[in-house]
Amino acid sequence: MTLRIGNASGFYGDRFDAVREMLTGGELDVLTGDYLAELTMLILGRDRLKDPCAGYARTFLGQLEECLGLAHERGVRIVTNAGGLNPAGLAARTRELADSLGLPVRVAHVEGDDLTAAHPGSLAAHAYLGGFGIAACLREGADVVVTGRVTDAALVTGPAAAHFGWTPTDHDRLAGAVVAGHVLECGTQATGGNYAFFADRDVRRLRHPGFPLAELHEDGTAVITKHPGTGGLVDVGTVTAQLLYETAGARYAGPDVTARLDTVRLTQDGPDRVRVDGVRGEAPPPTLKVGRNRLGGFRNEVTFVLTGLDIETKAALVREQMTDAMAKSPPADIRWDLVRTDRPDAPTEETASALLRLVVRDPDQAVVGRAFSGAAVELALASYPGFHVVAPPGKGSPYGVFEEAYVPQEAIDHVAVLHDGRRAPVAPAHVTRVLEDLPEPPLPEPAPPGPTRRAPLGLVAGARSGDKGPNANVGVWARTHDAWRWLAHELTVDRFRQLIPESSGLKVTRHVLPDLRALNFVVEGILGEGVAAQHRFDPQAKALGEWLRSRHLDIPEALL
Repeated sequence: MTLRIGNASGFYGDRFDAVREMLTGGELDVLTGDYLAELTMLILGRDRLKDPCAGYARTFLGQLEECLGLAHERGVRIVTNAGGLNPAGLAARTRELADSLGLPVRVAHVEGDDLTAAHPGSLAAHAYLGGFGIAACLREGADVVVTGRVTDAALVTGPAAAHFGWTPTDHDRLAGAVVAGHVLECGTQATGGNYAFFADRDVRRLRHPGFPLAELHEDGTAVITKHPGTGGLVDVGTVTAQLLYETAGARYAGPDVTARLDTVRLTQDGPDRVRVDGVRGEAPPPTLKVGRNRLGGFRNEVTFVLTGLDIETKAALVREQMTDAMAKSPPADIRWDLVRTDRPDAPTEETASALLRLVVRDPDQAVVGRAFSGAAVELALASYPGFHVVAPPGKGSPYGVFEEAYVPQEAIDHVAVLHDGRRAPVAPAHVTRVLEDLPEPPLPEPAPPGPTRRAPLGLVAGARSGDKGPNANVGVWARTHDAWRWLAHELTVDRFRQLIPESSGLKVTRHVLPDLRALNFVVEGILGEGVAAQHRFDPQAKALGEWLRSRHLDIPEALL
């Protein structure tokens, strides 16, 4: 008995037509949509400030307007976290839409994640719920289930638990569904999107990658694939990349189960098919993660363009001028970054120019507002030769801060609100296990000595990186066993810090996953107060892995 679960959204703003593509492209039992991220919760919180009836992903309703009839006709159930901060509101709007279309669709939703009232000063504070509220809704006949903040993988574990009759102690089966859900959650990142080795493929296949689906089995094993004839590709590399994304060590904890990533086996099962098996699970932790979003203050920025000769001297001059101008009321946080995009004897003005970025933050908008903007603009005729800026600074805008907290599982009032209005309490996990790090597993035998060549790491290793609050993770994997023998011994924490100087002085932890031939690095604090604070040039660390791959090492010639 196979359950086919597809995904049609990896973030709020993903491809609008994906819902229709997934419903018409092939067989499905359940279609999921993941719309939430740390930044999205802040955006929805600000929406709710303007309109208490808002707080959900509005594009989902537009997609349903076009495709709800199609889903109903084909018997495909829809499970989505598009409810955001207001799942009851989105469920009500979905019922209204179904009625207007003349469709007898049963809509349920999940509540209990909203802890904003218990966190004064927050725009939004939400616990990450598991999948058993979703399962309760589906077991009682819901056609559409709307949630707020659940784990991304819960969109898969819930339908799987409902379909196969799993219980909360079916840890291995739940862990297999968690792994499948984690692979699906970011949409086309599992089917060739953002893939490190894309240049080795037929790029025409990657222009419009299809969205992924999982064929789940009762024992928790799965096959990751996509609809026939769609673009993109599914192979062990694309699945490995997504499996490493925004994870850390071997224990991947969630509210339903802790999945052991060190037990995952990936094997090619035919064209665009990857089998996932061997996954072991453990009881979940006794606590749930809470994501808290609040306003951190106000920020402003200006980017000065420095062209031609004397780049460093020009930068020093404007820096001194701006420092003097801000001296009367200095912002609480001042950050300068000189990006040397210039080159000698450049054939264009743009390639002859460097960028000097100044970002300021302060609790008081006035400090980073007109006074700051005026100081930058007033230098137009009084600074370095060739003075201009990318865009004039504004009046300062609010920025958000993401923080984590944890609460006991039993402190959450997890409720499935069924399609007929009944409220079904969802019990917390009664078997739990405190999360502990595992010892590092044995490394493979080192590669034999031989001639080396200075070359980019990315010639022999893939990478994918992302954000978790203030931290970044960089997953690095080798495509062959010989490359893994070299990588496991070469890419230590010290070597990582050498290659990524920005991580110097920060805590860097390396996790080893031999069955995936992978290393996962967690860099704590590199993103400041999280993505919404825009602490660095790449605030979500999306390209940190590609920067690492571009760095040069002495690589055995046998691997090149």
